[in-house]
Amino acid sequence: MSSVSGVADRATVQRGAPLMGGIQHALIGSLLITVAATVISVPIGLLTSIWLVEYSHGGWFTRTITFLVDVMTGIPSIVAGLFAAGIMLTFFDWANGGISGGRQIMGITAAIALSVLMIPVVVRSTEEMLRVVPNELREASYALGIRKWRTIFKVVIPTAISGIASGITLAIARVVGETAPILVTAGVATQVNWNLFNGWMMTLPVYIYRQLMNPTAPAAAQPSTDRAWGAALVLIIVVMLLNLAARIIARRFAPKTSGR
Repeated sequence: MSSVSGVADRATVQRGAPLMGGIQHALIGSLLITVAATVISVPIGLLTSIWLVEYSHGGWFTRTITFLVDVMTGIPSIVAGLFAAGIMLTFFDWANGGISGGRQIMGITAAIALSVLMIPVVVRSTEEMLRVVPNELREASYALGIRKWRTIFKVVIPTAISGIASGITLAIARVVGETAPILVTAGVATQVNWNLFNGWMMTLPVYIYRQLMNPTAPAAAQPSTDRAWGAALVLIIVVMLLNLAARIIARRFAPKTSGR
């Protein structure tokens, strides 16, 4: 690719179809959808794990939540996409008297689908990090007369922040390469769409699939294949950077231990 948003092959035309290149719209779509999914899943995942570790007492409700998290961990990504599309379709049918008009296909629907995949990862990683925090820290805080909720947010979470942050980063890396749920929730776009609540959007994985399966000009598919490989390289680099960020965060915010 000679540019991110321009023509990759100098506007060569095959059978009247221009071979357009660039992944700007896919990069922006991936960023917007992933950020929205993170905003949805992180609060839900954190609050769920805090409740499981700090407030639950092993009753039937706790077992139900744990079971649902386990089920969500192994759910196929296409099922998450269909689930999100079904939720939005039901909402628009209710809001418009049974006429959705296909408006459930948009960026926020894809974000909901990805959040379904992210939530169990965030819950499990945060739960494990909270459980390794020594009870002595909690008891010392209680002895000073500090309320439980303040102890959680002032003592427990700061102690486990390195593992929590790295777990969230790995959850983002897990969903940034998803294709199937995006196809059924955000569709396919050929231009930049900044609005998550209106119109179809493109992401890098869908862009790769689209370029390989549906070349812009069938008589000259090689440029489309090259663009797909270029986008795949960008996606691999993004995932590598996210994993590297998780390692850096884990080291940077790890609790300091002093030797004798």
